[in-house]
Amino acid sequence: MASVITDWIRRSNKLERLWLLAKIEFKLRYYENKLGLFWALIKPIMDIAIYYVVFQIIMRQGIPAFASYLFIGLILWNFFVESTTGTVQILHTKKYLYEYSNMNKLEIYVSTLLSNSIGFFFNFVMFLLFFNFLENTESSSTVYTLWIIPLFINLFILSLATSLIISSIYVIAKDISQIWQVFTTFLFFLSPIFYKLATFKEALPSFDYLNPLAGVIINARRITMEGIHPDFTLLFFDLGYAILLLLIGFLLLNKLGSKAAEKL
Repeated sequence: MASVITDWIRRSNKLERLWLLAKIEFKLRYYENKLGLFWALIKPIMDIAIYYVVFQIIMRQGIPAFASYLFIGLILWNFFVESTTGTVQILHTKKYLYEYSNMNKLEIYVSTLLSNSIGFFFNFVMFLLFFNFLENTESSSTVYTLWIIPLFINLFILSLATSLIISSIYVIAKDISQIWQVFTTFLFFLSPIFYKLATFKEALPSFDYLNPLAGVIINARRITMEGIHPDFTLLFFDLGYAILLLLIGFLLLNKLGSKAAEKL
């Protein structure tokens, strides 16, 4: 772990290079399409439409402001899945960056997640506009919404940590790619994205303390839709998971990342 971080700190122009890489990746992803950045918004909107019909109209869950409830849950979930699934093979697909330049492997991961962060904050602004001006509800966002910054940092660390782990494992076991797809599908249905929170807690007592994504989603709704502070116990658990996984991720990257060029 120490060697990756120390190597990264020693190099110059790191932040400028990270931001430049993030912008290039973001443009490559969206700007070649006619709708550009709006594709980052269209996917969650299409997902919202599907889940709204299924869970609010057909199953009649009766969740107030259900479209916003889905919106904030899905953009947090999509950031995690896109960041982790999109980096499974990153040591292979971007091998040229760390082999033929002075870039550190860690910068490749961080720039990819920064690129996804641009899409996330664009969607988050759209969510705030929708919830406060279009959704028919008596609630509105308050100053507690600013808690989204530490919550997002928590999610960013969790996503980076998971990316380091699964991409390092991919060096020696490519099956991790398929396993991760199955696991994320499983995790999706075990997160309170479209369930009523009371139903989720009744069916899976204390599971919100075991699933760090559940905690981030629950707290994001508290600060943006309910206008209250986050659940600090949940936040403490979620940060603990993220930091622990990040330490494991650094260890695996140090141990297996050096073999990437010869194995992949």
